[in-house]
Amino acid sequence: MTATTPEKRPISIGVDAMGTDQGPAALVEGAARALSSGANAAITFFGDESVLRPLIAQHAVLASADVEHCAASVAMTDKPMHVLRRGRDTSMWKAIEAQKDGRVRAVVSGGNTGALMAVSRMQLGMIDGVDRPAVTALWPTPRGRVVVLDVGANVEANEKELVTFAIMGEAFFRALTGKAKPSVGLLNVGAEELKGHDLIRNAARTLREADPDMAFIGFVEGNDISKGSADVVVTDGFTGNIALKSAEGAARLVGGWIKEALTASPLAKLGSLLMIGDLKKLKEKIDPSSVNGGVFLGVNGVVVKSHGGADAKGVASAVSMAATLVGKGFRREVSETLALVRARAEMTPPAGAIKAAE
Repeated sequence: MTATTPEKRPISIGVDAMGTDQGPAALVEGAARALSSGANAAITFFGDESVLRPLIAQHAVLASADVEHCAASVAMTDKPMHVLRRGRDTSMWKAIEAQKDGRVRAVVSGGNTGALMAVSRMQLGMIDGVDRPAVTALWPTPRGRVVVLDVGANVEANEKELVTFAIMGEAFFRALTGKAKPSVGLLNVGAEELKGHDLIRNAARTLREADPDMAFIGFVEGNDISKGSADVVVTDGFTGNIALKSAEGAARLVGGWIKEALTASPLAKLGSLLMIGDLKKLKEKIDPSSVNGGVFLGVNGVVVKSHGGADAKGVASAVSMAATLVGKGFRREVSETLALVRARAEMTPPAGAIKAAE
């Protein structure tokens, strides 16, 4: 894949600043942190101008930021169909509409996930060859980061969709990290080829036979995610979301235990002071905010879902990711690869037919 040349002009990023658990202040501060950290972005906030302007004024780095006033916002309890029918004056709708019209090139939102997915699909459409989108999550490992998908867009996924998720995840990881040939694994109850149900075994066979260019390593188990056994781990949204929330909970639990142990006695407190530099590095590694930002792969645009409860640090991560992905060309790569895989799959006879012929 040909490397893309970094853009010199700031990349226009739309930020839906309303409808999150943390409120607009976290979105504004997070965008400011992203710019201060070097993100090549020009920010347009969507939301209540009377609320946003005073918050923006607190950050000199946002002096050139724009605000598009929106009278309403999408609540976490709103149903997607309600938003599609009656939510066209909301900050979420207006932000996605701005991407559709070309006024921004990516959108970051911490709002209602179901509504954001529905609005993105309606306004931006889908990449050629993709039937259903998938949400990504970045997972910390000893070797860096792993991409896991789907983590919530689809409760179920059939064989064809798992193959599509694998192709999208591979292209996404390459765009995000620059690695030419990311390894891909299917999440299963065991690494052996005979493990799991027919659906996932058929998906594995399709990937092996129809996409020989992919570095597909076969099945991986739950503990392989944190080991970094594969760069991309593919599963359905039900399983992926449970795995993600379990990992986040475990990280916070361990973090709490470490804090408790380091403050249990005067001697422990003294030891923690001596190790303060190493402890900060450890906190960074296990903090879920450092990898905040799930990308809606499959939609014909760049939409990054920030966690509704993310703090400013987490929002900064999501904004920086959005700026990184713009112009990478991974959507075109997904469409071309899907077409190639399906053409190869149509030419490959089923396994049963091969045995019969022998």
